[in-house]
Amino acid sequence: MSKEKTIRVYDYINHPYAAVKKKLTVEALEVFRSATKIAALRARSVASELHVNFAGIEVGTDISIAVKSVEEEPKGISSPPVTRIQLEWEAANLPRLFPFMKAELSVYPLTSTETQLDLSGNYEPPFGVLGSVIDSVVGHRIAEAAVHQFIKDVAVYLRAELSDR
Repeated sequence: MSKEKTIRVYDYINHPYAAVKKKLTVEALEVFRSATKIAALRARSVASELHVNFAGIEVGTDISIAVKSVEEEPKGISSPPVTRIQLEWEAANLPRLFPFMKAELSVYPLTSTETQLDLSGNYEPPFGVLGSVIDSVVGHRIAEAAVHQFIKDVAVYLRAELSDR
């Protein structure tokens, strides 16, 4: 039995696929860093921040994010073109206290003016058996909320960045 937990989230951007794909393939790391940092902290750190408000408590940590690969699939007979970005992240400080995440961000057109961001990832809770127990009680919900916030932050950032052009 695998200890890994799966999370899948999505959002959309009201801009054409070509513009979103270009921004993410050319500047993926910068997009993720800029999108996830609180405005006041952006100028002071090159790390990204993963955060979530859970039951009225703000939980957050700086993360070290890596883009492992970017692959483009051309349009098929019955499928749209897809850009797949392989990501990994972990806490920048004390990484053993937080889950390590491996994810794939799929980017594809919904319409000629809308683009889908679909993130699917796996993480393994820290602390072995104890971490799995904590994860089953509350950790998975916190991790899922943080990943939802991550994709929302990326979508909001891309909407604003692409509107400025």
